[in-house]
Amino acid sequence: MSSRIPLPYAPRVLELFRNPQNMGHMEDATVAATAGSPACGDVIIIYLKIDDETESVIKSSFESYGCASNIASASQLTILIGKLTLKEVWGITWKQVSDKLGKLPKIKTHCGSLAVGGLRRAIRKYYSEVNKKKPDWLPEDITKDEKHALEEEALAEKLKKKYVL
Repeated sequence: MSSRIPLPYAPRVLELFRNPQNMGHMEDATVAATAGSPACGDVIIIYLKIDDETESVIKSSFESYGCASNIASASQLTILIGKLTLKEVWGITWKQVSDKLGKLPKIKTHCGSLAVGGLRRAIRKYYSEVNKKKPDWLPEDITKDEKHALEEEALAEKLKKKYVL
């Protein structure tokens, strides 16, 4: 008998876990970015197809390696992005993702933060590698979600090194 207690997932989390939207590799992506670490088990790759003229998202997709919250967060994020401008997309927070999912269990809020951290990495990558004109609204310093993604990755690497046989 298992001693594990199932997490109280909201119906929307389960719906997007079972039927994720916008899932899969995007061959013609303008930019892609990864957040997470295979060592901890949660990895999200965000793909964006961007209209360079309007700096708007034409299409978004994701690949996710992780739990139900990880998959649902990435899926919900791509739904929220819609056809918004990159400036509008930048303003999306992990809390908005979690709220749209009907709340993530507290132990899984990092999944929303990883999704948003990956999205923000993709936007930064777009302005550093594709469209070299950095807009005024893009902060120099990393945001809380970006920092959280970096901390998760560093912790996973540290644990991986500690427990390698």
